[in-house]
Amino acid sequence: MAEQHVLQWEWSASPTIRAEQAGCLARAFLEETLPDEERDGARLVLTGLLEDPSALVRRVLAEHFANSDKVPHYMVHILAEDQNDIAEIVLSRSPILSDAELIDSAATSKMFGQKAIALRPHVSAAVAAALAEVGMVEALISLVQNPGAELLDSSLHRMIERHGHHAELRQALFARHHLSPSVRSALMGAAAKALAALLTANDELTKEKAEILARDQRDRANLRLAMEICEEPRVARAFVAYLRKSGQLTAGLLLRGLFCGHKLLLERAFCELTGLPNARVASYMATAGSAGFATLYRNAKMPEMLLPVFVAALQALTDLRLANAVDMQLQTPVIHKVLDACQLDNPNHQLAVSAGLRRLEAEAACEEARLFQTLLPTWEQDNQAIQNPRPFLPPAQGEAQSSSACETSPATSRVGSVEIAIDFDALAAAIAAA
Repeated sequence: MAEQHVLQWEWSASPTIRAEQAGCLARAFLEETLPDEERDGARLVLTGLLEDPSALVRRVLAEHFANSDKVPHYMVHILAEDQNDIAEIVLSRSPILSDAELIDSAATSKMFGQKAIALRPHVSAAVAAALAEVGMVEALISLVQNPGAELLDSSLHRMIERHGHHAELRQALFARHHLSPSVRSALMGAAAKALAALLTANDELTKEKAEILARDQRDRANLRLAMEICEEPRVARAFVAYLRKSGQLTAGLLLRGLFCGHKLLLERAFCELTGLPNARVASYMATAGSAGFATLYRNAKMPEMLLPVFVAALQALTDLRLANAVDMQLQTPVIHKVLDACQLDNPNHQLAVSAGLRRLEAEAACEEARLFQTLLPTWEQDNQAIQNPRPFLPPAQGEAQSSSACETSPATSRVGSVEIAIDFDALAAAIAAA
């Protein structure tokens, strides 16, 4: 009998031989080639081998049992609680381990066991949520990179809450397709926070300035997301609700949106904060200086001190005919109009809000300068084409010029004895840019 043969060498043979024989018995057991009267004895022998003092024997059994759905469940359970290199074999592949067992293993395993669970061909939403709650960052990176993992937004948010400072995890999350706006917002907020912490640790900025930097970076990211989804009302409403719940739907964010010419974010924020329908909120915003808008603003529990700033910003957008811009660039004319309006309306009030407005004015000026610098190479090329025209070289004697070449050649004029080509396309571009 096969089990009697195994028992003869079980304790006396070397680990290598025991492992080889254990593999043969496991294979015969799984392939059901043993007679019925021998199967139960083989099962008992294999159960005993699960406690073999040699890890080599137990690892061979794990390799044979990992992919099978015919092995007794308790055998896989025992192997899943073995040392790391053996447990991860069955944790990563066994089809008979239940979600409850995987969740329990995720809570009690070290990084290697958690990573094995995260790399399974299919990871259910429940198991993924458990890993997001207790998993080490290396396991979470593997989970995020696994296309077979069911990751809900709640799990992604929990990962960011726990390990958002880890750059490799953020990169893995950013690489996933179809992230919701709320997850993208949380990711960019974590990145801004990590940058601020780095600058503070290097003594490049004070803690207060670093916090302002992180907040501004987060607001810019949220505004960009709001602009991207402005044509999707359902998604936009959900995003605004997330911003409110996470404490990011601030007056500073909404003002930045207005200074970029984006009114829809403020409109949806008022709908979220007051419960009023879009049409009614839009009608109040169209008459920003009215008592109706002031009531709407106060019902939203916005800062009373900033009411004149919002009124002036909305009126500036109307005067300048700017609304719902498609980019994120701060509009300097809007900021100047708001500064002037606040100063004329109440100089003392202007002192209370001028610091923030002046900071936005400086940011807008820097953005304008950066944009100007990106256009400089084009202007320099155009000027060079005008100041250093290419000389016209006539074709060699006896060589006929094709009609296509004549059509694409630049116009020429003669100065003295030299023929000069005039690049009208470059000239027109330079004039248009001037």
